[in-house]
Amino acid sequence: MQMYTPLWIGLIAFVLALVVTPAVRWLAFRIGLLDQPAARKLHSAPIPLMGGAAIYLAFMVALVAALLLLGDFFYLRELMAIFLGATACALMGLIDDRHGLPPWLKLLIQLGAAAALVLTGVQVRSTEWQWLNVGITILWVLTITNAMNLLDNMDGLSAGIAAIASGFLMLLAVLSGQSLVGALCAALFGACLGFLNYNRNPASIFMGDAGSHFIGFMLAAVAIKLRFPENVTFVTWMIPVLVMGVPLFDTALVSISRLRRGLNPLTTPGKDHTSHRLLRMGYSRREAVMVLYLAGCACGMLAIYITKAGILEGYLVGAAAAAMALMILIRLERPDLINNPLPEVKS
Repeated sequence: MQMYTPLWIGLIAFVLALVVTPAVRWLAFRIGLLDQPAARKLHSAPIPLMGGAAIYLAFMVALVAALLLLGDFFYLRELMAIFLGATACALMGLIDDRHGLPPWLKLLIQLGAAAALVLTGVQVRSTEWQWLNVGITILWVLTITNAMNLLDNMDGLSAGIAAIASGFLMLLAVLSGQSLVGALCAALFGACLGFLNYNRNPASIFMGDAGSHFIGFMLAAVAIKLRFPENVTFVTWMIPVLVMGVPLFDTALVSISRLRRGLNPLTTPGKDHTSHRLLRMGYSRREAVMVLYLAGCACGMLAIYITKAGILEGYLVGAAAAAMALMILIRLERPDLINNPLPEVKS
């Protein structure tokens, strides 16, 4: 794949997101699809919730442009499965934003989207047992989709982390010559970056569940498609895990913390995410988000290193990253970083 191709695709998605987001924001006000202030939320005025629609539209138009630029329809069947699954997640999120859906129904839709990937061959191939590959694929899709939804708890956080993750995945795809994955990542990168212009603090629009579920599903799918033929899967399975390190860490932190307190980790809302705990440590909102951006970049750079690492050095880096994550988790699980009220936060 020529280097300029993903740049053009990303630029198309970026410009479209810049143009479409204000229109979607206007529409959200017109139909009353707003996120109202509440005790567990940080904003004090109603904010439009349809940002996910802008990300979706920018991504899809850029994707069509990508297919025309690449002229590669060999993977059209797999691409359709990704498209249908991502669309189902986006629509589910949009309905959930508007009317609210029971958790079991959302899980069922996510399972259907993950099954569509498996049935068309978009699946993990890390083991010699097909049943285990299928199980890992479904678990990965469900985990990343919901992790990005959980991460959407502060202005610019989820969109920025998604842009960083898709940017690193795009770079990895370009380096390994995978045109389809590179095109998907470039479109997602541009769409998230364009939307971030309106979603950064102070946000004028939120992506809502439509955006977070769509982005989560897309990141999970493209990470599965990514291949590293120059290295062994015994090492390279760590690459997507590292790229998605920030949302995975936040999900682990919240889940462990809530289970310790006897709460349901998925259905219990609260101000106990990594970003909220950073606020209690004295960071401003922008500083807390920037800390997590830097963590996402660090994880991405480790992932790039792993692509060329041998088994020993790869697992040493992976073990060091896991140990560091555990140390940070223990530090952030202090009672005062969970139970204390949030300070009067600065922007």
